Amino acid sequence: MSTTRILFSASEEYFTAAERQIREEFPNATVERLGPDLGGVAGEDLTLGRLAAVAAKRPFFFVQYLSEEIRRIRPADADLDKVADAAAEIAAERARTSDPLAVHSWVSGTSPFDYGSGQLQKRIGTALEDLGHRIVRSGADQIVTAAISRRGVSLGFTTSGDCVTEWPGGRVRLARPKEQISRAEFKLEELLRETGDLLPSSGRAMDLGASPGGWTRILRERGLEVWAVDPAALDSRLTDDQRVHHERTTAGRFLESTATRFDLAVSDMRMDPVLAARVMLDATARLGDGALAVVTLKLGTRRPLETVRNAVDVLSRRYEMLLARQLQHNRHEITYVGRLRERNRPAGTSRRRRADDQWR
Repeated sequence: MSTTRILFSASEEYFTAAERQIREEFPNATVERLGPDLGGVAGEDLTLGRLAAVAAKRPFFFVQYLSEEIRRIRPADADLDKVADAAAEIAAERARTSDPLAVHSWVSGTSPFDYGSGQLQKRIGTALEDLGHRIVRSGADQIVTAAISRRGVSLGFTTSGDCVTEWPGGRVRLARPKEQISRAEFKLEELLRETGDLLPSSGRAMDLGASPGGWTRILRERGLEVWAVDPAALDSRLTDDQRVHHERTTAGRFLESTATRFDLAVSDMRMDPVLAARVMLDATARLGDGALAVVTLKLGTRRPLETVRNAVDVLSRRYEMLLARQLQHNRHEITYVGRLRERNRPAGTSRRRRADDQWR
């Protein structure tokens, strides 16, 4: 039986946690570190589809990208044209010419070559166009991948359903808008790009720990009426918005006093992850049926996997997990998205699958 090799990327600081989760699920697999945030896993009983399915279901909190590695070109042989020709051979074997094709190229660490990911992506794209493929930046179901590391260039192939995210190596590139209030906005913006229409675009939202108001701004831009909860001031650009209600108090006092029913609760507060999870449990008393919760779980580098699991266990008492993953703009944290469980159904009770089950 042939051995399948799979590339995965994870934050450099949490690479060990990502590796540990993979080994827990596939104890017979071999894991190697190719670069600071790039790894390879191989095993006779392992396929990309199987690993991707497990990563989505468990989920793998720290894995940010997946692709099958079909060919690894050593540094001595990684001439730009030779790499592009090898990528074209992979596309000729795997890709359907009737469908658009994306090229994902990225560097783990520092490129040992006189070219970078942009040059490689462009050269591979040209080679694929010569074969008759229509190349797009995003939205393609089939993807040729090229990861540069000190080990050489790892070429592979993946699909939109298996790769975790449509960004090369999981590295989301977002432009900073002139109206941005804080860099924390990137986390929510990335989540919205990842989950599409999962979050509501109308109704009422509570933003716990809102100051200075970055997440509130994005939620308002999306169409929600927002209760921004924080004793500290909001950015002056939000104060004249009649659909922003600044509650200058703590999250706990607000949840005890408000009678408003919400469709969404978000929290990016700096606190212990289990405590943050318990706050979101308190928030369920003010959420309507089927409401969503988004919370960032702040981590250290000591026992991060246990820390996340403990917080997720608390959240699972009242929420169905739709997503829990370290996004590119999460530095020392995991973003969790959950849907409020039906109030008369305890955790673990089966039910009919919903369309949003893809985010589990």
